Amino acid sequence: MEDFRVLLAAEFAPFGSLSDSQLQSLQAHHELLLRWNRRINLTRVTSLLQSVRFHYCESLYLARSLPKQPLKIVDIGSGAGFPGIPVAVFRPDCAVDLVESHQRKAVFLREVVRQLELPNVHILTNRAEDVTSRYDWMISRAVKADAILELKLAPNVAVLGSMGDKLPWGEARALFHVERSS
Repeated sequence: MEDFRVLLAAEFAPFGSLSDSQLQSLQAHHELLLRWNRRINLTRVTSLLQSVRFHYCESLYLARSLPKQPLKIVDIGSGAGFPGIPVAVFRPDCAVDLVESHQRKAVFLREVVRQLELPNVHILTNRAEDVTSRYDWMISRAVKADAILELKLAPNVAVLGSMGDKLPWGEARALFHVERSS
């Protein structure tokens, strides 16, 4: 699957570079995603190009947009691991908690973390409303923005969504950032 690495590196190149180790980890995640997606519904996006652009590049774009310091991050409704897994791979200096209430998806995420050996990632099999920890950033994708904004887990929120400033990989895709006052 060298094609995945080459395509991901090329698509993300205008915004940053990825090390061989990062490309290898993201490829391993992609391979697990394809294998597990046959058994449980993790994603409807299965073409290589769309997966690289929609899943990985968007998540990496968010990761590079975060402040350049160690952060405590929570990914709400992580599902197949987006954006949290690519964020954790791109930013190993950050602690990333993946919140996923669906048991089977949480099992998938645990397997990803185990196989990729990601010490900066923890899986929380909870509803987001039941999480009591506090974070520097709350991130999410494929969850309604209103539901995310109701949570008070972090002063900063980044949501990959479908309105606002256009992302490079999709006409109707956007990265929203909300900074709450203290």
